[in-house]
Amino acid sequence: MAQLIADRRDVDFVLYEQIGLSKAKRFKEFDKKTVDLIVSEARNLAIKEILPTFKPGDEEGCTFENGEVKVPECFKKVYELYKEGEWLAMCDDPKYGGQGMPRLVGLAVSDYLIGANPSFMLYPGLTHGTAKMIEKLGTEEQKKIYLKNLYNGNWAGTMLLTEANAGSDLGALEATAKKNSDGTYSITGEKIFISGGEQDLTDNIIHPVLARIEGAPAGSKGISMFIVPKFHINEDGSKGERNGIFCSGIEEKMGIHGSSTCTMTLGSKIECKGTLLGKENEGLKGMFLMMNESRHFVGFQGFSAATASYMHSLNYARERVQGKTLLGEKTIIGHPDVRRQLILMKTYVEGARSLLYYNANLFDLIKTSDDEEEKIRLNNLIEVLTPIVKGYVTDKALEVTSHGVQIFGGYGYTKEFPVEQLMRDARIFMIYEGTNGIQSLDFMGRKLTMQKGKAFNDFINEISSAFERIKKTKQIENIANKAEVVFLHAKDSVELMIERLTKKDIAAFLSSYTFMEVFGDIVMSWMLLWRAEKAAQALDSAKSKDKDFYEGQIQTADFFVNSMLPITVGKINSMKSVSLAPATMKDAAFGSK
Repeated sequence: MAQLIADRRDVDFVLYEQIGLSKAKRFKEFDKKTVDLIVSEARNLAIKEILPTFKPGDEEGCTFENGEVKVPECFKKVYELYKEGEWLAMCDDPKYGGQGMPRLVGLAVSDYLIGANPSFMLYPGLTHGTAKMIEKLGTEEQKKIYLKNLYNGNWAGTMLLTEANAGSDLGALEATAKKNSDGTYSITGEKIFISGGEQDLTDNIIHPVLARIEGAPAGSKGISMFIVPKFHINEDGSKGERNGIFCSGIEEKMGIHGSSTCTMTLGSKIECKGTLLGKENEGLKGMFLMMNESRHFVGFQGFSAATASYMHSLNYARERVQGKTLLGEKTIIGHPDVRRQLILMKTYVEGARSLLYYNANLFDLIKTSDDEEEKIRLNNLIEVLTPIVKGYVTDKALEVTSHGVQIFGGYGYTKEFPVEQLMRDARIFMIYEGTNGIQSLDFMGRKLTMQKGKAFNDFINEISSAFERIKKTKQIENIANKAEVVFLHAKDSVELMIERLTKKDIAAFLSSYTFMEVFGDIVMSWMLLWRAEKAAQALDSAKSKDKDFYEGQIQTADFFVNSMLPITVGKINSMKSVSLAPATMKDAAFGSK
């Protein structure tokens, strides 16, 4: 039977063989038998219920009329099933209605749920981010009012940051907040590109809003965060009067049509009231809490679109008869160039899965560790990996989905097959939650010098240790040594980048994207060789049905090291001798006005 959305064998390999379930007491109830049941249940929901909404959700899209937004009708039944399964807070504290699962297990579940329809899963994804921010920064009263209904999905959450003149530069935002005598704040302003800002899936929508309190300092130091509900909450927890936050329009987008992208006006029709979340003028602290979670989520969305595209392409290549092949197969999987594209897709999908699951497991290790220094080290790894998880993975997701269209040939860009929609959907993830250019600046400008270089050194040391261990596996010793040479070459470039940063040399900023790409490639080689190491160790005792899978892991690592890492060397060289032309070229030289 063909695999859909994600390859269950590969999901199990990463969960149980590469990373392994936590043995910590905190997660003792989540043994292999239990996790198998959880993932199977998620897979059933994804394939039987969510996947059938993928195409009609795209075709119907969202509609806007008289300030109200209607989501695709097919989303409503599925959302109720999603709520009934209590999937939204599966990894959260049972105290607030969560299931207490390891984050690693939650990602295996998300592999199917998000892959089935990334557009639909944006609604609960943002809701979780809102709830987590309130859990971390809110008062006990705010937690009591909001958390249960957010974590069970009865209410939805959003994130109101962007304004027409304040996109990435949040210090330029113009939304204002005036303190009232009862401790609430009256908020006015307009926010744009708000995912899920208005919809008809839930009874209420809770909006975290960035605004500047009257008299606050200019720039980013004067920004505060507020909780602004669509409907006020009565003392008994019931829905109260309408608050003054309204949708004034939705965007027509190239992809993720089932997700409403709204312009929101605050305080223009009736008074818009909110309560302070966290401390005055410390709104960016809360925003980055949610933003970092969102960046991991967006990276996973890109990956999910890529893995679904790979599964569709692989199935199609095994069925489609076209031309005389060179490799003995009757279908197009016998064409060398089709195989080249499939192994490229496989490489990035499987490498990204390992990276994302590894990153999730770091959070679990922090939860279960009693060693404060070790917690700092693990958190440093998360910090440094975040721009790669978001930036590099979503870059490669678009590349993978593009290959999916190519493999389908003339059918690839028709709406008869899903790969064109997956490519359209995947394009947005390179922009969401800070463009990938911003991710590269974060990777180079902040993560490289974080804690006086300790965070990046922890990252480098983790990779170094991995190579030292992997090289001891004879079957892959040769390719591991080759990959390590490229890693050391990349490592040598770190001092150059730090020197450029110290001098505020424009060359640092011109080469930041390449720097992120280089270390993204290094992380891919690490993950793929780690997979190959586990596969090589399992081969001798493997059952016959597993031998092809394990051999495939070694061959995939071999392909990446021998075919892709030489290109990485070229990137390193280009980064070292970066052209200053983009910075020195005059405006008029780009083209006539």
